[in-house]
Amino acid sequence: MNRESSTRPPDWNLTIDDLIEEMKAGKRRSIEEFKRARDYEQSLIPEGIRFPRKGDVYESLKDQTVSYLIGWLGPFTTGGEATLMEGERVWINSDATDEKPIGTYALPIEREQLEERMVPREDRANPKYGGFYFFIKTVQLNEDFKLVETGYTGAEAGEHR
Repeated sequence: MNRESSTRPPDWNLTIDDLIEEMKAGKRRSIEEFKRARDYEQSLIPEGIRFPRKGDVYESLKDQTVSYLIGWLGPFTTGGEATLMEGERVWINSDATDEKPIGTYALPIEREQLEERMVPREDRANPKYGGFYFFIKTVQLNEDFKLVETGYTGAEAGEHR
């Protein structure tokens, strides 16, 4: 049962990342205020921003740090951070789960090359390894990437996921 109030207090100023850091630091045992943090982050998104859509392809405008997640065969996910180089492309392969998403999952266009460079060899060699993908915030997509294509399905690159 979710006991969190649906309304965010006017003085609320914590993001989801802030709540996760508090958990890591032992300041909290769970994140009960997830919706409040998401609402707060949505309120920080500038007016007129373009929200990512399924089939969008974005090109990195610079070398930049991005978060990636590893999907394991089973109910487990790990991840890390890596550098996406200027000119490398990602695509949005799923519909948004929210009208104004604070971020989105994306797949690399050049999956094999990026996977080899970013994901540790021991993870890739593990029989339970299920691939990797990125989580990129909406504001970062608008500021540090350029939209270069829409309607991409992955079939163009032989994508089968």
